Amino acid sequence: MDHFGLSEDLAELRETVAAFARDKIAPVIGDFYARHEFPYEIVAQMGSMGLFGLAFPEEFGGMGGDYLAHCLAIEEIARVDSSVAITLEAAISLGAMPIFKFGTDEQKRRWLPDLVAGRKLAAFGLTEPGAGSDAGGTRTTAKLSDDGREWIINGTKAFITNSGTEITVLVTVTALTGPDEISTIIVPSGTPGFTVAPGYDKVGWCASDTHELSFDNVRVPVENLLGERGRGFKQFLTILDEGRVAIAALATGLAQGCVDESVAYARQREAFGSPISAYQAVQFMIAEMEAGAQTARLAWRDAAARLVAGLPIRNAAAIAKLQAGEAAMTNARKATQVHGGYGFMNEFPVGRFYRDAKILEVGEGTSEIQKMVISRELGLN
Repeated sequence: MDHFGLSEDLAELRETVAAFARDKIAPVIGDFYARHEFPYEIVAQMGSMGLFGLAFPEEFGGMGGDYLAHCLAIEEIARVDSSVAITLEAAISLGAMPIFKFGTDEQKRRWLPDLVAGRKLAAFGLTEPGAGSDAGGTRTTAKLSDDGREWIINGTKAFITNSGTEITVLVTVTALTGPDEISTIIVPSGTPGFTVAPGYDKVGWCASDTHELSFDNVRVPVENLLGERGRGFKQFLTILDEGRVAIAALATGLAQGCVDESVAYARQREAFGSPISAYQAVQFMIAEMEAGAQTARLAWRDAAARLVAGLPIRNAAAIAKLQAGEAAMTNARKATQVHGGYGFMNEFPVGRFYRDAKILEVGEGTSEIQKMVISRELGLN
């Protein structure tokens, strides 16, 4: 495995996670996927390995690493399965990270130890049925009670990952707290009036947890405000920028997984008396796939390096998300073609990859949104 540009510690991490994905996830995840079942056992193993704590300091039980380490783990897991990869990505980038970045000392002490250890999961309630790419069109409201001691929340959120598992402990919700004022508020699981709908019947990511959430006069203490009142919009833009780097790493993993599976299949599948790997049409198709995966990897690592260095990342994150999402979709289509009829069978990983790839051009900002961000950075608005 090529570790060019990685420190010895990061190279070792990548090898360890790759081995875990290959030996522990790959043999069993197809059955979880077919049953649309959340893989609690795998999540627990990732927790014991410290994967949920890679990007957090040791004072909260983390591994003292950074976002690059987090993304390396996500890419290696996504090489064999995206459901597990998105569970890890969302748990950190969307679940624990908002509390780490914007929470009070008390909020951090209360929630982070379990989240960082992977014992519990948190979700980020941003998207609504009528507000996806236009996240600023939030309609969920949060009003102070007459005595000023509670927030009263009403509204609906859609497509929320990690929001309904047995170990989900909270959802951070974006809501209107005044005219043109969006804030973020922590809503613990089980709060009266907070309802988690049955899981979606999804095209892909079938072993991950995704629900619609509704809030009917949900009351939480005023202290559950996360960060400053009215700063929710800026907060979730920061979270999304960082999350897009992680999603780009996930998409790169899927793109590389398509290469891995196609190379192995082409070597053993024979047609017209020779392995299909001997035919230039197949060789060129796989070579294009490899080039796409490597380009995506360079893009997300560039964005992650900027993030770790404390530099602005909005443009780099958008480029990485756009490039990697499109590489994943292209490679999934080509891998299915290399496999022929077997690529259309769910028993082959590439069939699962094909179903999982499309959301990577949609989730956490569509490809069109990424192009808008890049255009604006070029001064074209």
